[in-house]
Amino acid sequence: MAGSTSLGTWMSDRFGVVLRTTSSPVGLTIEDLVGVAARRNPRRAHLLVSTVLGKHIPVDPEVVTAVGRLLGEMVRAAMGFPGQKSEWAEPARAAIREGRPGALLEMLDRELDARAQTPVLVIGFAETATGLGHLVADQLRAACYLHSTRRPVAGVEIAGRFEEGHSHATSHLLLPVPNTLLDGADLLVLVDDELSTGRTAMGTIEQAHARRPRGRYVVASLIDLRDADDEAEMRSLAERLACRIDVVSLVRGSVDLPDDLTATVAAEMAGLDAEPTGPVGPGASAGGLAGPKVSATVALVEIDWPVDLPDGGRHGFLDADRLRFDRATGRAGEILTEAVVRALEGSASRKVTVVGTEELMYLPLRLAQQLSRHRHLEVSFQSTSRSPVLAVDDAGYPVRRHFRFADSEGDPDVPRFLYNVHALHTDDRPSDLVVLVTDSAADSAVLHGPSGPVAALRSAGLDVLLAIIGPVDPGALATARTVRRVRPPRGLPEPLVGPGFGSYAADEVRWLLTDLSDLDLEGEVADREAAIQAGTAHYAESLPVEFQPDQNYQDLFDVVLADSAERLATAVGLVTELVLAERGQDIVLASLARAGTPIGILMHRWALFRHDLTVPHYALSIVRGRGIDPVALRYIAAHHDSSKVVFVDGWTGKGAIAKELTSALAAVRRDYGLDFNDDLAVLADPGHCVRTFGTRDDFLIASACLNSTVSGLVSRTVLNDAYLAPGQFHGAKFYSELASGDVSNVLLDRVAAAFPAVVDRVSMELPTLATCDREPTFAGWRAIEAIAAEYGIESVNFVKPGVGETTRVLLRRVPWRILVKQEGNPDHEHLRLLAQQRGVPVEVRPDLPYSCVGLIRRMSTSEPGES
Repeated sequence: MAGSTSLGTWMSDRFGVVLRTTSSPVGLTIEDLVGVAARRNPRRAHLLVSTVLGKHIPVDPEVVTAVGRLLGEMVRAAMGFPGQKSEWAEPARAAIREGRPGALLEMLDRELDARAQTPVLVIGFAETATGLGHLVADQLRAACYLHSTRRPVAGVEIAGRFEEGHSHATSHLLLPVPNTLLDGADLLVLVDDELSTGRTAMGTIEQAHARRPRGRYVVASLIDLRDADDEAEMRSLAERLACRIDVVSLVRGSVDLPDDLTATVAAEMAGLDAEPTGPVGPGASAGGLAGPKVSATVALVEIDWPVDLPDGGRHGFLDADRLRFDRATGRAGEILTEAVVRALEGSASRKVTVVGTEELMYLPLRLAQQLSRHRHLEVSFQSTSRSPVLAVDDAGYPVRRHFRFADSEGDPDVPRFLYNVHALHTDDRPSDLVVLVTDSAADSAVLHGPSGPVAALRSAGLDVLLAIIGPVDPGALATARTVRRVRPPRGLPEPLVGPGFGSYAADEVRWLLTDLSDLDLEGEVADREAAIQAGTAHYAESLPVEFQPDQNYQDLFDVVLADSAERLATAVGLVTELVLAERGQDIVLASLARAGTPIGILMHRWALFRHDLTVPHYALSIVRGRGIDPVALRYIAAHHDSSKVVFVDGWTGKGAIAKELTSALAAVRRDYGLDFNDDLAVLADPGHCVRTFGTRDDFLIASACLNSTVSGLVSRTVLNDAYLAPGQFHGAKFYSELASGDVSNVLLDRVAAAFPAVVDRVSMELPTLATCDREPTFAGWRAIEAIAAEYGIESVNFVKPGVGETTRVLLRRVPWRILVKQEGNPDHEHLRLLAQQRGVPVEVRPDLPYSCVGLIRRMSTSEPGES
């Protein structure tokens, strides 16, 4: 805590309680992390009050986050990953002693950015460590986080229960949804704020081991106070269970306690006439009360939350939940920030304390973080408690004020507490606003009534903004997880075929995809674009809403197809003949879904038409930035010679997918020992990105004009851990409801019908094509970089060259403008129609190396070319 004196001096001077530091892997002392208070508890009369956890003492939310994630990094080192313990000391001390967490958070972010999901289950202990455990899980990127709870939930099966010996509220429940989440990881990490004897952790390990034996457990805490006997007891448990138990902490130490402490503290507390309540500050009365405001205010903000998304770890929080949680928290934070700014209108200062309620710590912490980034707000974070602690208005004591109120979740006769509500040893100014964050389960008459927390705060002169979030429905969560987390198949999954999946015939393509047709994956184009550009989402994690053409556009497609059928047939014939000549007649086609799939079928048809060859054809997924589907490649390699596989796509633009394919296949070779040829065959290669093509003309391929209705009624492919389990193919949807507008087979049949008419042309052009210089130069990439620079576009990903890619910009993205090489080009008639419908300007640029280029709008207040 920045600038603080020791918060153990009052207990040391009065009762002889002394804190001692033994060691720390990050250069801290026990006084950096805790103070000592007295409490009403016959089991243990003292309480170590964390100065970094955000429970009893308000703390900068960035400091809370940094310390919790630092503990997670120490756990990672204990798990056997390369550690950097010597590097953490200086930034850790700066965060805790000086209130400057920036450097520590930057280091932790760098570690996390390169981290894949860790197959570990993390359990945090209620109530104090529910947020701490979540932060540890965040830094590990744990597969699952779960915290214990003292709140029974109707309809949710209790998967485990255990007792905590010294706590004020001793019973803990485990309520994962589904309860099999407890069984999923080989490594279990238990997190608490302090480890006094270790018996709570040991009891939990015994129960977990009886349910699902593991070879290793890690117990993590901010401070470890165990003595030699406690350590021996844990070693004995490990030997008995035939497992390994590691203990990780930021500080090891001890607490000297007089033998008669419990009786002495009880007598002291009984002799108190009253404890200080309410805010303290300049002008406070002798009893510690500041003069209350004449009329403290109460405001309410209700924040919706997805019913099938956890708001913390009570029912389990999966790594697959993180993206949706981040988005939902971002939206909630925006709503809360607006409400806070309104509530503070007219206030001279902007000091805000965000208060979580008991176990609900992580979500309020995240909201406090978001509020703290508002430049005019001074934000701290803490939460309510079940534990009764003696409040003493002394600079050497950690609990200066207390508020007592009824439990709004369950028994209104059971008291709850909130302490301090102002940062200690700074300026002692009370908060201008207390933001009390609770979930809908606590939204009761007690919460709003005269005995509840709102009234207690208001009576002390504090303005209150009550934020109610929710509800989360465990039933909806169970249903969602049952749908999303499909059990991985034994061995390799089987392909999908029409008509059960897609409108193409089963003998023309086998889809190496997982059917996600029952899921709602579509998002509005503008919302998706904003998330993709902001880096909070990847384009393959969701789907755009499918563009449905009006009659004018459909009529135009019919005209385009009729006019270009022979040109398409010629390119199909040329690329197929080139492949057969250079790769042999025992090839296997692997089209990149979905643009490559109709081309793959046409190549399959040409081989049958011209050579009486039945060439196997599969469709599989490749995702820019994520690679090709390794499960699909393993399936193909299990049934065919991998060296005979020919990858097929529709066309090239900049060459991003060609580069992705080369990189992805190198990774597959390294990881699985499978050797595939990265020579990509395309119908049109205007970007000079591949060596196997039918033409390098930038012309209109009719299949680019539409979405699923010209691609077998199959969506773009989806790669999202929220919906796909390990061992499954990438996913896609079958839009059977669009069958009335499906022209997928119309395109195939019309182009194939032109095969006889172009046989001679293909035979005549093939020798020239085969012997010309076909080496890729990626000349188009350099041109795109120049266009990006000219228009002030920061990423070439916003520049889409060629007819096919420009069409996609108008169909699926948020277009800014269209550049064309020639005005009135008949291949661009559909582009002009789409641009007119969407209000997108078209510029003529005779110097373009492509016939056209689409520019994507940057989703901000300025255009791509503006600063």
